[in-house]
Amino acid sequence: MKPVISFAASLISAALLTAAGSAVAATPAAPAAPNLEKGKASFNAVCAACHAADGNSTIAANPVLAQQHPEYIIKQLQEFKENKRKGTVMAGFAAPLSDEDMRNIAYFVHSQKAKHQAATNKDTLALGEKIWRGGIASRGVPACAACHAPNGAGMPIKYPRLAGQHAGYTELQIKEFRDGIRTNDKVMPEVVNGMNDAQIKAVSDYIQGLR
Repeated sequence: MKPVISFAASLISAALLTAAGSAVAATPAAPAAPNLEKGKASFNAVCAACHAADGNSTIAANPVLAQQHPEYIIKQLQEFKENKRKGTVMAGFAAPLSDEDMRNIAYFVHSQKAKHQAATNKDTLALGEKIWRGGIASRGVPACAACHAPNGAGMPIKYPRLAGQHAGYTELQIKEFRDGIRTNDKVMPEVVNGMNDAQIKAVSDYIQGLR
């Protein structure tokens, strides 16, 4: 009987090894570590003309990208490429980028330090701060800080960094979420639905001065 038992044990061991091998083969490989030098080269070639070499855009219509969470940048680039985020010129710039290019660019930009900016309208500063910290209860608008952090640093992956973002760019994005123009996020249209133009302008200017 011993040979039979040994043979059966061998068959079981072989089956277990085969199953383990299949499991290993089925596990997707982890993405390669981002290459910041390649990211810098790609960014300079594709992005720097609009967003500046260090991601600190000087044009109000073009967002500051420095220090932005890389996962958020990757998501936006993918959605520009797939035409899920529409209404900008970005689709053409994102189209030739591979997933690796996007990762490298996103992590390079994240490594750059954002420059401080300041709010420009002292008359609306208190209103902007009130909306940022406490929302607008009468209109069902929650506090911006609840998701984007009190200092505007955001929360990785889901909620972008907003501190120091150009007021003009932020104002446009909030209006487009409210008006159903920008549709690549499910939460923001509901969050800002109750805001009027004056409130959007005030909080956008306040955000520009966060640091």
